[in-house]
Amino acid sequence: MRPLCEQVRHDGADALRELGERFDKVRPTHLRVPAEVLAAAEAQLDPAIKDALVEAIRRVRIVHAAQAREDVTTQVSDGGSVTERWIPVERVGLYVPGGLAVYPSSVVMNVVPAQVAGVDSVAVASPPQAQNTGEFAGYPHPTILAACSLLGVDEVYAVGGAQAVAMFAYGAREKDGTSVCEPVDLVTGPGNIYVAAAKRLLKGLIGIDAEAGPTEIGILADDTADAEHVAADLISQAEHDNLAASVLVTDSTRLADDVEAALERRARGTKHSERVLTALGGPQSAIVLVDDVTAGLRVVDPALAADSLIFGDSPLTARETEVLQAAADGATVSEVARRVHLSEGTTRNHLSQAMAKTDAPTRAAAVHFAAQKGWIIQ
Repeated sequence: MRPLCEQVRHDGADALRELGERFDKVRPTHLRVPAEVLAAAEAQLDPAIKDALVEAIRRVRIVHAAQAREDVTTQVSDGGSVTERWIPVERVGLYVPGGLAVYPSSVVMNVVPAQVAGVDSVAVASPPQAQNTGEFAGYPHPTILAACSLLGVDEVYAVGGAQAVAMFAYGAREKDGTSVCEPVDLVTGPGNIYVAAAKRLLKGLIGIDAEAGPTEIGILADDTADAEHVAADLISQAEHDNLAASVLVTDSTRLADDVEAALERRARGTKHSERVLTALGGPQSAIVLVDDVTAGLRVVDPALAADSLIFGDSPLTARETEVLQAAADGATVSEVARRVHLSEGTTRNHLSQAMAKTDAPTRAAAVHFAAQKGWIIQ
């Protein structure tokens, strides 16, 4: 990950074109999407989809407007007061995935909050699509472009993956020094595991929303749940990515059996059945039987489960995996502790456990072994 980001940092626009060709199988016509292409995408958008997007934008705007922070002033003495004020960042970079599916919803859920907050400069990046033809060749999916146009966003880049995060962090220029994209203060938006890794690497240079790698869903349900609804929820996340985690935790053997049957039927009938079946069949997905709902809460609560929950063939707990992943770029113990929000002592303990379980003499060896097994990404 670091070499890719460094390539963008040093080679700018040339690196973005090369990486687009390597990973997205298309060399962007222009890194920044021209205004006329955005307008054409909106003009050609299916009216039903346009109506749905307009309504979604309206609803999301209402919600975020209601959440807008107001000044809070506290009188602490005669003539003395303290005022808390929330000030928007100046510039944001919003990532919209597009490698496996089209998510105009990601445009809406990123752009609208930024606009409501009063952010002055909003830029969007989404992968160029190799299957695009005609006037959209070399650009992101037309529906993504149309959603940007509907929201009045005119700074849109045909850049995907980790390189988009690096572009937002470092900015990008042509060889002659012409600016293609200026750096941002904050990067938000979902993405695959590589987008998450780039966010982790560049956090500090930029602000981030979260390390939202492969999508995941955890459902805690008892005997009263509808198996069809539960299966639909699990599939809704499994279709995102082969690595998506869909987990049902229940104390009902009847529900577990019914959901398993519903998943088999529904997964084979969905549009992305191969991807869904791969995700549901992976070690990251499971139907977990527990003694009661109280025990189930301990499984689905990240704060309680992280130290004990183990998935697939990895001997590492979720917390040990998280700590080892944070150490994958050679970070010091103090840096790892800061990244995972643990004390240095607790971090050392988790690293020691990971080294013991991987029979590794050093932390670097543990990282290498775990990466080879696919438990972390190096």
